[in-house]
Amino acid sequence: MRPPYSILVAGAGTVGLLAVLRLLASRNAAQLDVTIVDAGAAPEHVVAGETGLRVSAISAGSADLLESLGAWQRMHPTHVAAFDRMRVWDAASDPHGGATLRFDADEFGVPHLGYIVDDAALREALRAAIEAAGAGVRFDTAVADASFDDAGARVRFADGGELTADLVIAADGGGSPLRRQAGVDTWEQAYDQVAFVTHLEPTVPHGDTAWQRFLPTGPLGLLPLADGRVSVVWTTTPEAAEQAYSMSDDGLGSLLTDASDGVLGDLRASGPRGRFPLVARHARRYVRRGFALVGDAAHTVHPLAGQGANLGIADVAELTGVIDAALDHREHPGDLPVLRRYERARRSDNARMLHFMTGLNRLFASDSGPLGELRRNGMALFNRSGPIRRKMAGVALGTARRK
Repeated sequence: MRPPYSILVAGAGTVGLLAVLRLLASRNAAQLDVTIVDAGAAPEHVVAGETGLRVSAISAGSADLLESLGAWQRMHPTHVAAFDRMRVWDAASDPHGGATLRFDADEFGVPHLGYIVDDAALREALRAAIEAAGAGVRFDTAVADASFDDAGARVRFADGGELTADLVIAADGGGSPLRRQAGVDTWEQAYDQVAFVTHLEPTVPHGDTAWQRFLPTGPLGLLPLADGRVSVVWTTTPEAAEQAYSMSDDGLGSLLTDASDGVLGDLRASGPRGRFPLVARHARRYVRRGFALVGDAAHTVHPLAGQGANLGIADVAELTGVIDAALDHREHPGDLPVLRRYERARRSDNARMLHFMTGLNRLFASDSGPLGELRRNGMALFNRSGPIRRKMAGVALGTARRK
């Protein structure tokens, strides 16, 4: 009998951890020897009730997958905020007017539209589930070099260690060193925008609603948190983001109250701040013999629809499903024909989402009077278009790509 196939996952973010957990829970887990490494230090324990700066929107479909693997249940309630409504409006419109896009869980027959989760808490829950399955993460283990040939992958670590793998799964982020070492090129486009993020305390309850206002410089999102605050993701110019980062608490609260049209009353600064340059990036291929890209290592998209984490989760669901099916048929999980099944299933979907988000960002950034009027009329029409609304809701909920 053949020894277990060796699979190395590089990157202990949500996507890498989920890949390991799903492989460990697969039908053919006994045929796999899975290792996960991360270049960073082991993170500190997440304290219940404290929400970190980085949060993600998790679709209902993604949450179902996490629950099926025993990770979702490990999240403390203070780190998960369900939202039941979404409101999206143009800067020149009334947030409560007819041109505001409205999505409600009741309309689509689901308990919630999605969840806003603390990134660090989600990773901790995934690590705990992995440990319960008898595995663990090797932190402080950076990949120094990797080579790929018909015999598999040879990986050398910065600490001098080496590993030979039948398959390397690169989940090591947008700057992916492994992607470069595997010789995979990317298409890239800088947005000339920066995402400014912080938490704010509103005087009007958020009502389990995710709000987004499209401004000429980029969208401003107000995402509900479990403690009553909102997480702000403001995509704007680098100059405006730097100004917001450096302002006093009172000045920042006033600035974002005006930018949000006062939809949640007065906003008060209540948390750390950060700013992150935005780049659209897409790998020209996802796979080669013994190698596969997932998550941000394969693609980064504009954050305006909050789909980044969900696209990565969908990648993992597809790739691990392909690997499990290949083992059912006694196929090698690192063979190129096997991995291309994953690439065909995910690359075109991700490309469509990337270009749709880029186009939407440009559409709402236009100051053209006629285009603005057309845009607002289109939003009002969209509210009355049942089939199109259901299709878009399926994508947002994750039901269009559930496994």
